[in-house]
Amino acid sequence: MLDRLTSLEVFAKVAEIGSFSAAGRAVGLSQTMVTKHIAALEERLGIKLFHRTTRRLTLTEAGRGYLESAQSILSEMDAADAAVAADRFEPRGVLRVNAPVSFGAHQLAPLLSEFHARYHQVQVDLGLNDRLVDLAEEGWDLAIRIGTLASSSLIARRIAPCRAVVCAAPSYLAARGTPRTIDDLKAHDCMGYTLSRLVGADIWTFAGDKAVKVAGSLRANNGDALRAAAVAGQGIIYQPTFVVADDLRAGTLVPVALDHPTVEFGGIYAVYLPERNPPAKVRAFIDFLAGRFAPEPPWDRDLPR
Repeated sequence: MLDRLTSLEVFAKVAEIGSFSAAGRAVGLSQTMVTKHIAALEERLGIKLFHRTTRRLTLTEAGRGYLESAQSILSEMDAADAAVAADRFEPRGVLRVNAPVSFGAHQLAPLLSEFHARYHQVQVDLGLNDRLVDLAEEGWDLAIRIGTLASSSLIARRIAPCRAVVCAAPSYLAARGTPRTIDDLKAHDCMGYTLSRLVGADIWTFAGDKAVKVAGSLRANNGDALRAAAVAGQGIIYQPTFVVADDLRAGTLVPVALDHPTVEFGGIYAVYLPERNPPAKVRAFIDFLAGRFAPEPPWDRDLPR
């Protein structure tokens, strides 16, 4: 079966040049193939497109009407091709970004004004949730993921480290004392993050594969909820620095130094679907974040230790 779009292109070229053989040379087809394309169009439409004589080739009245439609379709196809090609080189259009709630609210959202000032033609659609989204099925251009990534077909670029800190409000430590070892945590109110494997609601892991069983009066699936409770003096939390950095600088939370260092949460990554040439808007956003977070992410700068 002959390709219908090619048949339209052949028909438009024959109408323009007035010759099957010359049209074939223009589109890279033999005269025989040009004849087959025109015959296929005429058979499908049930009309004659050309008057043919030994000396002349002219459009029929139906052919003239059909040419207008064919040229309109071909023009729209050219425009669509040009738009897609431009997207590969010029950042523009809607960029759908998914990120964890706390990271998106604290670290991504404040940067979007600067990104927009640099790339006026890009509109960011920011979605915040802590579940693992399916980029292809849900239509996300890229996602921010934190931790050690599971094996997948997605392309990943590490844009920042992810340090963690054990901390509490001064009021809590004044009332309950300051733990000095990870074993001391067993006697404290340790509020856990239910979505983490390394520092979850029941087990907190430290450098050197050291782990301690903890318990507390609150567990939550959102780091900001735990941060707010900790600031209020409810207990100790073990959270990424990007969640608690402002409180550590303000002194509403203070770091708790233990006998084992905290673990790094694997890193912060931008992930996107495998494409040979990802759209320019995706490349621009990832490069922008990597540049803003290097050589040290802003939330980690000048933190009290």
